[in-house]
Amino acid sequence: MTDLTDRQKTILMLVVRDYIETALPVGSLHLVEHYHLDMSSATIRNEMAALTELGYLRQPHTSAGRVPSEDGYRFFVSHMIHQAELPQAVQHTISHQFHQSRPDVEQWMTLAASVLAHQSQAVSLVTAPHAEKARFKHVELISTQGRQVLMVLVMLGGEVSQQVLTLAEPVTQERLSIVAVRVNQNFQGHTIDEIGSLSSHGDALETDITTLITQDMRRAAERVSGNLYYDGLSNVLSESEFNVPDEARRALRLFDERSTLQELLSRTVLNSGPGSVQVLIGGEGTWEELRQCSMVLARYGVAGHVTGMLGVLGPMRMSYSKTIPTVRYVASLLSELVNDTFAE
Repeated sequence: MTDLTDRQKTILMLVVRDYIETALPVGSLHLVEHYHLDMSSATIRNEMAALTELGYLRQPHTSAGRVPSEDGYRFFVSHMIHQAELPQAVQHTISHQFHQSRPDVEQWMTLAASVLAHQSQAVSLVTAPHAEKARFKHVELISTQGRQVLMVLVMLGGEVSQQVLTLAEPVTQERLSIVAVRVNQNFQGHTIDEIGSLSSHGDALETDITTLITQDMRRAAERVSGNLYYDGLSNVLSESEFNVPDEARRALRLFDERSTLQELLSRTVLNSGPGSVQVLIGGEGTWEELRQCSMVLARYGVAGHVTGMLGVLGPMRMSYSKTIPTVRYVASLLSELVNDTFAE
């Protein structure tokens, strides 16, 4: 789009900031009085008209002030994304919460979702760490009843898969435990391909269990993210932008339609390195469900090994100056925790 003058940039940044705070159209006289600008109301009005022609602002009604367009929000975000910082006191509070929690992946995910929702006053979403190449950690085989056995498979990075198996004939718990010990010793830290190439001298039961393990690991490898955690749904429903129920339902459908979320992640934040923040505004012309929303997303973890995603979904009028550094900081904390766990 057309380059803006310094004066136009200043006015645009102030309009976006003011609209985010008040949700009211911004007029030229208000800018002069509220921000003590060294410009006349007429000059600002002319510049706002020019910004509207350029597509950065909109005028909801003929007699009303201006509100940001999607391009206006994008300009605002691009100029403050690397400048916004989370106050040290807030960083300390969040860090303390994580380091006081148990060293448990599920608790970290739940806490991250809660912190993001509270700090942003929007909906948070966090995916559990997902191994970029599935590696076996250990398996448990638990006899339930008759020929049924519960298989709990854990992969490096903390991803867990459970399924109930029906065997050809009943097997004692003692026998299942012996098989689990052998499998754990043979496959610890190995990928699917490595497990397939390992010679096995086990019996039919061990062979069957090995086949089921590789099938589970293959399914895990095909996913682009781990389990989803979210918090703060009521925050979005209370926003004025979602007074129309259909708009809120359309946005929140993202959490129910996992395939849409997987596609969004694979085409955006999963192509970036851990710690980098991306902002999607209005669905970026691709995701109709998000046309009234913005998303602030970041990847966390250990590149090439175990990573996950976290972010915030809210109205386009969200507080980017607070949300962006919060997402960035929580991503850095989770990266440290996952890195320590993976190193162990």
